[in-house]
Amino acid sequence: MGNDQGVSAGSVLVAFIAGAAVGAAVALLFAPATGEDTREYLGQRAREGRDRAADAARQGRDILNRQRDHISSAFDRVRERAERAGAPPRPEGQDA
Repeated sequence: MGNDQGVSAGSVLVAFIAGAAVGAAVALLFAPATGEDTREYLGQRAREGRDRAADAARQGRDILNRQRDHISSAFDRVRERAERAGAPPRPEGQDA
């Protein structure tokens, strides 16, 4: 697949990085807050992000544990029904 426009991925990446650097410089020049205020704001936002990530991780662990418990109890119910029906239980790890 040819590139008809003569633009390589490397030149696009360089242009993106240059644009990001220029944008950051302009943002610093025109920032309405002092450096100390900006650092405090960024620190606060970083702490909030860390707290949100920790909450999301905790919720994910809780969901995973609940699902594991549900699956385990479902297997136990199937095993009990098979035993009541008179079918010998299959050893773990064997497929039908």
